[in-house]
Amino acid sequence: MKSIKRTIKYDADRVQGFGREIMGVTGCEQLPSCIQCGTCSGACPLSIYMDFSPRQVMALVRADFKREVLSSNTIWLCASCYGCTVECPRQIRITDIMYALKQRAIREGVYPKGMPIPVLAREFTRMVLSKGRITETLLVMRLFLKANWRAVLSSWRLGLGLIQTGRFVLKPERIERREELAAMLATVSVTRHAARAAKGRHHATPEQLIAEEVP
Repeated sequence: MKSIKRTIKYDADRVQGFGREIMGVTGCEQLPSCIQCGTCSGACPLSIYMDFSPRQVMALVRADFKREVLSSNTIWLCASCYGCTVECPRQIRITDIMYALKQRAIREGVYPKGMPIPVLAREFTRMVLSKGRITETLLVMRLFLKANWRAVLSSWRLGLGLIQTGRFVLKPERIERREELAAMLATVSVTRHAARAAKGRHHATPEQLIAEEVP
């Protein structure tokens, strides 16, 4: 028997304060001024593939429907073309809101399973924090192994061609003076977490705050 799924949302489904938290992220402050005109959805080239349109995502965030937003595929299908942001009559930085939602979903591990984009974001961040830059070959290998290891088997011809042309580099690339990059990232992390630190995180070190950026 086919299961029946409830589609109507109730007040009990909301996570109080979620919308305010997202609006507190730099670049997301104008969300309250959204008039639900749908211009963002009309400008989005990928909206026809999304489970929630950009307009619906903005409404869901404001209404505190955290689970529905973070588990949707919409934020991961966003191509970051900024078409919605350019066309928005209220000058809402919709693409930045999508980025904030992606970061939140990665931190909480609630993104749709099988999505390669969160895996790529996580591995990219870890590599930059560790080495100061990425090694593309290692990054792609980690992506394949953690997101879809079967893709490695189907891409052996591509890998062989990269080896033959000398573009298959396995030695990790590093920058000099990585401690300077670490200091800059620590400054950014401390600023970003200032509000949380004021609520009880007074003893967190810069290193601990940076570590929080990587799930």
